[in-house]
Amino acid sequence: MEANQPRLLDVVRDRIRARHYSLRTEQAYVFWIRRFVRFNRMRHPRDLGAPEVEGFLTHLAVDAKVSASTQNQALAAILFLYRAVLEIKLPWLESVVRAKPSTHLPVVLSREEVQRVLGFLSGTPWLIASLLYGSGMRVLECLQTRMKDMDLGRCEILVRDGKGSKDRVTVLPQALVPGLEQHIGRVRAMFDSDRQTGKPGVSLPYALARKYPQAPITWGWQYVFPSRTFCRDRYTSKLVRHHLYPQTMQRAVASAVHAAGVTKPAGCHTFRHCFATHLLEDGYDIRTVQELLGHADVKTTMIYTHVLNRGGRGVKSPLDRTQLMLPATASANRSGAPGSMRK
Repeated sequence: MEANQPRLLDVVRDRIRARHYSLRTEQAYVFWIRRFVRFNRMRHPRDLGAPEVEGFLTHLAVDAKVSASTQNQALAAILFLYRAVLEIKLPWLESVVRAKPSTHLPVVLSREEVQRVLGFLSGTPWLIASLLYGSGMRVLECLQTRMKDMDLGRCEILVRDGKGSKDRVTVLPQALVPGLEQHIGRVRAMFDSDRQTGKPGVSLPYALARKYPQAPITWGWQYVFPSRTFCRDRYTSKLVRHHLYPQTMQRAVASAVHAAGVTKPAGCHTFRHCFATHLLEDGYDIRTVQELLGHADVKTTMIYTHVLNRGGRGVKSPLDRTQLMLPATASANRSGAPGSMRK
C-alpha cells in the first residue's frame, strides 16, 4: 500500500459522512468492518469473497450467538464496504443470506408502574424521564432538543433529525411546563455565565458552525439539557458544550426501575412504548399515534395494539364469564375437613 493512500477505515468514515449518516451508524459500521477484517486475519476485503462473508456471519450466529438483528447489521456494514467504499459490484453480494429477524413485543409498563419508577427519580433525570413518557421521544431525540425547538406556549416540541433524518412535531405535556420553565431558567444562568467568561459554545451538526458563526453562542441553539462539562467535538476536535450523555439517563432509569421493584426489563425506551400504548388505550386514533412517534409505516405502530392492557389482544376469557368454582381441596379446607370433598 502506498504511503499517501488513505487507510480503509478513514475512507469508510468519509463515505458515511458524505451520505449524512448518523454518528451511531458510523460507529457501528466501522466496528463491524474492523471485526470482519480481523476475523479474516487482516486480509484486504478486495481479496475476500462470498465464502469469507458467509463464514463471518456464521461465526457471529454460531460462536458469538448474536441476535438476528445484530447479524443483519454486520451484513449491512459489509455490503456498504463493498458497494460504497470499494465500489465492487459482485454478483454474490445479492445472494448472501440474511438472517430472519425475530418479532418481539415491546416491554410496556402499566400506568401505576410508570408512576412508581418516576417516583424514584428527581431533578433533571425526573424531568427527562417524564418528558420521554409524556412526548414519546427517544432518549437521544430528547437530549438533542434545543431551545428554539421547544414551544412552551403551544405545548409542542419539534424533533429535529429523528430516526431516518426526519423532523416531526410531538406533544409537550402541559403538566411539565412549570418544571421546564424553572429548568430553563437555570440553563439560562449557566449560559450567561459562559458568555461572560468567554467559554466555548455548543456543538452544532454538519457545517452549521461555519455557516452561522454566532450560532454556538446564541441562546436559541443551546441544548435544553446541556452537560455541565465541556468535551471535544467528534468532528472538529474543538472544545464545546455538549448535551447530557444518554448513558447518564440510562443508569438513572435502571436504578429507579430496580428501586421501584419492577421486574420487567425496562429502560429509557420503555417510556416511548408506554406513551404509544397508553394513548391507544385512551382511544386515540392509530394514525395520530403514528405521527407523534414518527413511524414511516403504520404497521410499525400497530404492534402496540397487541400489548394493550386489556388481556390477550382485548379478548375476554370465557372463564371470566362463568362463576368460578373453587377446587375440591380448597373447599374441603374451608369446611374444616382436610382431604374430603363436599357433597
